[in-house]
Amino acid sequence: MTTSMTAHFPPHLTCRVYYEDTDAGGVVYYANYLHFAERGRSEWIRAILKPEGPLWASDGPLFVMRHMEVDYLASAKLDNLLDIETTLTHIGSASLGMTQIIKCEKIILTKMNVTLVCVGKDGKVLRIPPQWRQKLSTYLKEGA
Repeated sequence: MTTSMTAHFPPHLTCRVYYEDTDAGGVVYYANYLHFAERGRSEWIRAILKPEGPLWASDGPLFVMRHMEVDYLASAKLDNLLDIETTLTHIGSASLGMTQIIKCEKIILTKMNVTLVCVGKDGKVLRIPPQWRQKLSTYLKEGA
């Protein structure tokens, strides 16, 4: 899968559908939308919190998946170009709420509501660091 960042900020991720992403009929296998969304979230977080270096290279906190709801609305096919939009909808003391929409040619294929939790290297829940909260709050879209 090739990926590229588009001109949006926070970024949208553009991914092409390859043979490995599809079933025998050339339709994207449902679980692969989770892979596309993960890449979209990672690039979104990288662009906002870690523009100066590797995303998880330090001993500092990171975000892990806590909860996800997915609505599958339409199917992507082999060679489609997908646009993954990630929108921050909630900032808690230790969690983030996000909506992710995967589109193809402006048609919504999936909509996901996710909750991420901030954890330390030991896996224990941590409060979101104040400097991260400040950066993230700039991109908060309540009611999205």
